[in-house]
Amino acid sequence: MSTQDKAGPKAHGTWLERWEPENPQFWANGGSALAWKTLVITTLNLTMAFMAWFLVSALVVRLPQIGFQFTPSQLFWLAAMPGLAGGSLRLVHMFLTPIYGTRHVVSLSTLSLLIPLVGWFYAVQDPTTPYWALMLLAFLAGLGGGNFSSFMPSTSLFFPKRLQGTALAIQAGIGNLGVSIVQFVTPWVIGFALLGGAAFLGDSQTMVRNGVESQIWLQNAPAVLIPFVAVFGITAWLMLKSVPIKANFREQLDIFGSRHTWSMTSLYIMTFGGFSGLAATFPLLIRQVYGGFEGAPDPLTWAFYGPLVGSISRVIAGPISDKFGGARVTHWAGLGMVVCAVLVALTTQPTSLDSFPLFVAAMLALFFFAGVGNASTFKQMPMLFDPRRGGGVIGFTAAIAAYGPFLFGMLFAWSFESFGKATPIFYGLAAFFAFNVALNWWMYARRGAANPC
Repeated sequence: MSTQDKAGPKAHGTWLERWEPENPQFWANGGSALAWKTLVITTLNLTMAFMAWFLVSALVVRLPQIGFQFTPSQLFWLAAMPGLAGGSLRLVHMFLTPIYGTRHVVSLSTLSLLIPLVGWFYAVQDPTTPYWALMLLAFLAGLGGGNFSSFMPSTSLFFPKRLQGTALAIQAGIGNLGVSIVQFVTPWVIGFALLGGAAFLGDSQTMVRNGVESQIWLQNAPAVLIPFVAVFGITAWLMLKSVPIKANFREQLDIFGSRHTWSMTSLYIMTFGGFSGLAATFPLLIRQVYGGFEGAPDPLTWAFYGPLVGSISRVIAGPISDKFGGARVTHWAGLGMVVCAVLVALTTQPTSLDSFPLFVAAMLALFFFAGVGNASTFKQMPMLFDPRRGGGVIGFTAAIAAYGPFLFGMLFAWSFESFGKATPIFYGLAAFFAFNVALNWWMYARRGAANPC
């Protein structure tokens, strides 16, 4: 064992002197501990990013009930804007880690979430807030969506290939839980005055639902996130280090010359694009499809289950993908998504609430298989590329798939305006999922594939 191996990782300021996760001695003598510590810190920050990103999906369903006068199309556009911003900002974030390093990127991008959170805190207290201002704040919520494409490539650099499926699944799965957490916590936390109704936390709003008036404090939803964002961002600045794998912007463009970049992008659009798009629109979808019946379900009572199921299945599928191979797991996840999309389509033209349980069950199954596919595709990418390019491909595919909330918001808005129902969208999704199953089978999963992964 060399003297360097015994010494373990050392750092000068922000940057580590060297990083050799594939070296067993280096990994055992400090490398493993630093990698897992980094994973914990960045995962906590990523969870806050997802909560800020999907906060709008939890708020928008309540806006009409407290006096905001918006059409269904306008509400879907509000839910879609964080996805537009998240995807666009991920195209920037995918280049940041090799240039600025993990410490600066994670800490500063987390602290930037304070901008939309403070904005939404004030905006929801005034029903006369103009629509353009809410659209701007919805776009700024996408700052949280952008973080994924720098956090995940960073994590891929810290771990050996044999553990990357597990590490990436843990980080992304727990990070994705932020979607479920914000949709679960919001209905509860808006129901009472924080800190005894302190003046700086604002007054309550009157909510009218099913003809019944009640008091809510919608500003509580962003308010409870603000201190956590501040603490986690500062902790990242104080405790994180950066892997000495650097590349400028031009050098990182080499990933676009590989056909695997484009095939994996399509596969990740199927999995994470489906997960994020449906997570952002699930509350409004419940409201539009089943909200017209007497005794209609409260969307926020059910919506958080989808992201929860998808996030947990992603964590579980990581070690499974490490053991059996990402391509095989992606194949079965894709088939499950095809079947579930068809089942959902059969429940989107209800004549009563009797079909609501089947609708929810099919949606939860769709989230489950999307979560499994999220983990398995992130196992495939590091196996197809070297560490630096693998991180770049992870960042790029995540950027494109992050347009899911925007695309789904637009598609559902168009479908309800044109047909008065969401059924065409789910049949279209089934066809797209089937195409990706065939693509993955041919390139990676079949016996004799040129690049099994």
